[in-house]
Amino acid sequence: MTNYFSSNFKLGILGGGQLGKMLLYNTRKFDIFTAVLDSSNEAPSKMACNEFQLGDLMDYDAVYNFGKQVDILTIEIENVNVDALETLEKEGVKVYPASKTLRQIQNKAKQKLFYRDQNIPTSDFTRFAYLSEIEDAIINGGLHFPFVWKAAQFGYDGNGVKVVRTLEDLKRLPKGECIAEELIPFKNELAVIVARSASGEIKTYPVVEMEFHPEANQVEYVICPARIPDSVAKKAEEVALKTSKAFNHVGLLAVEMFQTENDDILVNEVAPRPHNSGHQTIEASYTSQFEQHIRAILDLPLGRTDSKVGGVMVNLVGAEGYTGNVVYQNIENIMKLDGVTPHIYGKKETRPFRKMGHVTIVNEDLNEARRVAELVKKSIKVISE
Repeated sequence: MTNYFSSNFKLGILGGGQLGKMLLYNTRKFDIFTAVLDSSNEAPSKMACNEFQLGDLMDYDAVYNFGKQVDILTIEIENVNVDALETLEKEGVKVYPASKTLRQIQNKAKQKLFYRDQNIPTSDFTRFAYLSEIEDAIINGGLHFPFVWKAAQFGYDGNGVKVVRTLEDLKRLPKGECIAEELIPFKNELAVIVARSASGEIKTYPVVEMEFHPEANQVEYVICPARIPDSVAKKAEEVALKTSKAFNHVGLLAVEMFQTENDDILVNEVAPRPHNSGHQTIEASYTSQFEQHIRAILDLPLGRTDSKVGGVMVNLVGAEGYTGNVVYQNIENIMKLDGVTPHIYGKKETRPFRKMGHVTIVNEDLNEARRVAELVKKSIKVISE
């Protein structure tokens, strides 16, 4: 057994954003030495790691040279140079999730084809090499409005996704590889986080329900446990486990799903890392998703995944019309409320819809937690000086 604690062992993290910062709460708790690679000197993780290196995550040499200095390498963002990870694996560096898993997930078209091949339920879709091919398909009757356009690569936080209802909607979209998905009428958007350790121990977190902002296409509220029948929750968990098994990942896999009008479960997409749908686990669960990711990639026993208490998470995003040095207006007012914990990510500059933090509300009564969450959302404003 490797001695990870207060030792010469070095864990590398690709990406220095807020997910990395929250991973680092746990490496500090365990006294595990960490190195972080990020392209910004202002990265939120910089203050919390033992060693910070500046470098482009999509650059082969930057990722390879960084990876050669660590014992185990993990990610907090999918957009990294996978060729470099593959070379590192061949040279004996442990990379979790593996380069093969990342290749399948990085490209949304490949991800959807993978679901089809593995008989994982997902919405119907068509893959296009260029945006212009979509227009041809519509004119020729092979594709009908409305549908969901997704960029095959580099989408995040609602960017790279658009509901297309008219030809006009296509005009401002990027021209490259994309998919057109059937627009699913659904009752709920759900998510299950599956943890899988290097030796194959598997645990799932309770199903959560996600409420989205209609314009920004970002999660506004995450509610745990989801307010759905047990039979639907069981089905969602089974689909998440099947998806996890197909990817054979190590670490966390957040599986985002639709609950259709008929209570079928369809996989929307996955993320092989800590995820927005698991932030409430810091306060509400016995083991946070971030600690669980560390346990899984180091092949330590996985922690309990059930909740101690009902939890609702509210995303703090930059208010529209404000760009510049951030101010969290009314933060002291929300901190007066019982069971409310703000998490500030450490980004100095705000801009509209940028994720700047989140707030967790815990309560034995989930409906009360949801009521307070609404109050929090209305009270706190992320503005600029």
